Amino acid sequence: MPSQRARNPRPGLRRLWPALMVTLTLTVVGLFLILPLISVFAAAFSKGLGPYLGAVGAPDAVSAIGLTLLTVCISVPLNTVFGVAAAWAVTKFRFPGRGLLLTLIDLPLAVSPVISGLVYVLIFGRQGFLGPWLEAHDLKIIFAPPGIVLATTFVTFAYVARELIPVMQAQGKDDEEAALTLGASGWQTFRRITLPNIRWALVYGVIMCNARAMGEFGAVSVVSGHIRGLTNTMPLHIEILYNEYNTTAAFAVASLLALMALFTLGVKAIMEARMPKGERH
Repeated sequence: MPSQRARNPRPGLRRLWPALMVTLTLTVVGLFLILPLISVFAAAFSKGLGPYLGAVGAPDAVSAIGLTLLTVCISVPLNTVFGVAAAWAVTKFRFPGRGLLLTLIDLPLAVSPVISGLVYVLIFGRQGFLGPWLEAHDLKIIFAPPGIVLATTFVTFAYVARELIPVMQAQGKDDEEAALTLGASGWQTFRRITLPNIRWALVYGVIMCNARAMGEFGAVSVVSGHIRGLTNTMPLHIEILYNEYNTTAAFAVASLLALMALFTLGVKAIMEARMPKGERH
């Protein structure tokens, strides 16, 4: 019978391997995540606090910040309602076209954001399918805030639904069916049974949807028209400033966007820490 040393000729390497992997992971995270983030803040404050506040408080920057927040405040609640409804339909019922619905939920993740923005232009643009009707009724979708909200809602649609569907599938329908058998209405069943069971997945999906909505660039770039002070979100405003070689202002607004993203990640971390261990998987 071979000895333990013969079967494992390099025991020292096995003890060293976890340390090597941790070191490699920290190195990659430092080079590709932490260092660029530090560089953004260093460039933003390179000329002092005064230019930084001036760049962030400029009218075009304030307009971009306001439009970004407005888009998030509309698209995230819409996607929350759509995501809950879609997850409920897919997991609690069997109906013709269920597989097609699952495919459509994943569609925004598979389609390039630029393509999705172009589709909205082809539908709502001046030369698009509904363009003449919209122009006749003095309604503007493309190159206006409504188009930005529509494009952002599309690219972030799947985040809430895709967080809820696996959780609701794992939980099954027994609790809801028992509540309905005891005389509870559909709304009571959802509010007292389903919603408490999916609350952590729902919060996580909303946070990820919010993070993507704040930083969306591709689809918004196509439908916005890049009108300064009117249709530029924060990512588009940063691009314009950078292309104009106004790097300090570009990095100042970028640092503000990074702070918003870090705040979102902080909320996510707090929620995960408060989540019961049994629900973290």
